[in-house]
Amino acid sequence: MEENKQEKYNDPFRATLTGIMDLFKKQVPIGTIGESERLEGKTAVVDGASSGLGFAIAVELASRGAKTVMVCRSGIPAKGEEVKKLSGNRDVHMLYVDFTDVTSIEKLTAELKAKFAPIDILVCNAGVVPNKARKTPQGLEEMFMVNYFSKFWYVTTLIENGSFTNLNPGILSCAPGEATLVDNDFRQGIHAGSLNKSIPRIIFISSESHRNPSVIKWDDFGKYTPYGIKQSMEHYGHNKLLLTTFAVELSRRLNPNGSTAASVFALCPGPVNSNIARESPKVFQPLLKLVFRMFFRSPKDAATPVIYFSVSKDMEGKPFDYLFLMNRKEVDSKALEPGNGRKLWEMSSALRKNL
Repeated sequence: MEENKQEKYNDPFRATLTGIMDLFKKQVPIGTIGESERLEGKTAVVDGASSGLGFAIAVELASRGAKTVMVCRSGIPAKGEEVKKLSGNRDVHMLYVDFTDVTSIEKLTAELKAKFAPIDILVCNAGVVPNKARKTPQGLEEMFMVNYFSKFWYVTTLIENGSFTNLNPGILSCAPGEATLVDNDFRQGIHAGSLNKSIPRIIFISSESHRNPSVIKWDDFGKYTPYGIKQSMEHYGHNKLLLTTFAVELSRRLNPNGSTAASVFALCPGPVNSNIARESPKVFQPLLKLVFRMFFRSPKDAATPVIYFSVSKDMEGKPFDYLFLMNRKEVDSKALEPGNGRKLWEMSSALRKNL
C-alpha cells in the first residue's frame, strides 16, 4: 500500500522529486467551486497569511465575501492592505502571533475571542522547515511547536473560550463518544437534520509526508531533539503525522454518536511555489527557486482544496475529510488508529498543563 512506502520525504531532494511526480499523476477532482458559493456573513481566520499559500487563501476567502482575519508574524499592516486591494473586500483584519511562544498564542486566542468571535472557518496553515533544531522560549523544538503543538494549543483554546460559531465550549470535557448534556438540544437538532445553525469548519494544512514515519515516536514527544538539515524532512513528516492524528481525534471528540457539531478537515496542497525552503543552504537556493517556479503549483492554485473545504455545500455536515490536491484519500492508518489519537491527546494536554 502507498502508506507503507517509506522514505519518500526523508530528505529535501527526494521530497522535491516526489512532489513533482505527484503533480503528473492522474487526478480525479472531488468537485468544483462555483462562483455563486459565497461567504458573506461568515468570519474566516487564516494563519501564516502574510505570504505564500496563506496569503492566497486570505485573498480568496475575502474575495468570496468573508470577514477575513489574517494571523501573521510579519507583514502587518501592509499585507492586509494588499488583500483588501486584491479582493475588493475592506473587511480584512490582521493580528500578530509568534507560534513558537505559548504566551503569544494565549494573547492571540484572547484577541480573537474579544474582537472576531464567533469564528465560522479556521484555517491552520502556518508551518516551518528549519535547517536545524532550535529551542522555543518554553524550551521545545521549533518545528514540533509550530507545525504541531501550537495547533493543538491554539484550536483547543479557541474551542474552550467559546470562539466558534454554535460550538459548545464544554464539548472537549467529555471523553470521545460521550454527549455533552448542556449541548443536548443542539445535538438533537443535528440528528433531526432540522437545524439552521451554522457548523464551523476547522481546516488543517497537512502533508502527504505524514505517511512516511513508520511509527509515532512517543518516547521523544515534547523533548528537544537536536537535528541538522539532513534530518529536517524526517522531522517534518513526523510532525505532520502528529498534526493529522490530532485532526482525526479532534473530529472524534467534537462529533460523537453520529452527530456533527463541527467539520474537521485536513489536506495536502501538493508542492507549492512558496518560501518554505528559505532556510535551505544558500548554494542550493537558486536551483530550488528555479525548480519551484517551473514545476510547483502557484499558491493560488494550491489554495483550491482549502477554499473547497471552506465554501462547498457538499462539505456541509461532514465530520471529517482529507484531500490530496483535490482528490479524496484516506489518511495513514497510524493517524486513524483511535489508540494513537487518545494517547496523542493525553500527552499533548499534559504538556500544555506543564508549560
